Amino acid sequence: MQPKFKKSYRFAVRTAVYITIYTTLLMSVFLYYYQILQWYYPLIFSVCIFLFSFVIIQFSVERFIYKRVKKIYDDLTLLESASIAKGAITTNMQTLTEEIDKFARDKKLEIETLKVREEYRKEFLGNVSHELKTPLFTVQGYILTLLDGAMNDKNIREKYLQRASKGIERLGYIINDLDMITKLEVGDLSLNMEVFNIVDLVENVFDMLEIKANKKNITLTFDRDYPSPITVKADKDRIQQVLTNLIINSLKYGSEKGTTEVSIENLIKNKVIVRVTDNGEGINKIHIPRLFERFYRVDKSGSRKEGGSGLGLSIVKHIIEAHEEKIYVESEYGVGSEFSFTLEKTE
Repeated sequence: MQPKFKKSYRFAVRTAVYITIYTTLLMSVFLYYYQILQWYYPLIFSVCIFLFSFVIIQFSVERFIYKRVKKIYDDLTLLESASIAKGAITTNMQTLTEEIDKFARDKKLEIETLKVREEYRKEFLGNVSHELKTPLFTVQGYILTLLDGAMNDKNIREKYLQRASKGIERLGYIINDLDMITKLEVGDLSLNMEVFNIVDLVENVFDMLEIKANKKNITLTFDRDYPSPITVKADKDRIQQVLTNLIINSLKYGSEKGTTEVSIENLIKNKVIVRVTDNGEGINKIHIPRLFERFYRVDKSGSRKEGGSGLGLSIVKHIIEAHEEKIYVESEYGVGSEFSFTLEKTE
């Protein structure tokens, strides 16, 4: 199908006017000199010259410029994302220049975005490889040791099998968490929306994590008493997972004999904000923009003594966004951190 051609008459009109003015003045002087000047002679002459010049110039522009401009459009058509190739072909140089400049800016932005994504992809693949390789090699080492003869010693056999079991359990955590994130991103994980008391849910999470908190002498507490229920509408199991991940995170990096505090506040008429605050080691500001990336760790030493899949905060972010809510983080290094998220409140 032939591309739509948008004619531009501006150049032809402007040029024809210049030629008409110049030749009319020249002819007027000539006629005046020979004393045959009538008032309607210049008018007829100017009209004729204008029409003649316009037709010739416009024809030349369309024939000469159009072929060259069309090649530009044809080249851009090869780029499927080029919106410029979808419009009408114009011989207006100003319009064409503006379109090309816009196209160049868009492509520059697209290239920069692709570079950032490529860096993220490389880092992500490296992190996945590292996270899977560590427990896998650990399990492999214990099994090979047992096969080399250590299995004959009952005490060593039980100890190594328990350690191998923990490594397999860690692999299971990583795979399950990756599967959940993938389902959340593509929308395959449906949410079971229901109305429940968020205060009771926080208390249940406190009870589940009480033993873990006692190991570090960290107190799990509310900021105040909540005698009345605060009901919200959300997927109860997923929000429990969010709270569990955030509180576990505060326990991992919290200070000995510290505190993890949960507060629930009215944000606007139909929203509440849930805050999880600790007085742990805090997070340097340079890490905050990337906290919710998969496998991103503030501790670059690669230590895995705290366990976990490295996907907890990424899962939290995806669950909250699946509810069409917001999650926030504030932290000061050496002081502590606060993670907060919004939920829909019901009467």
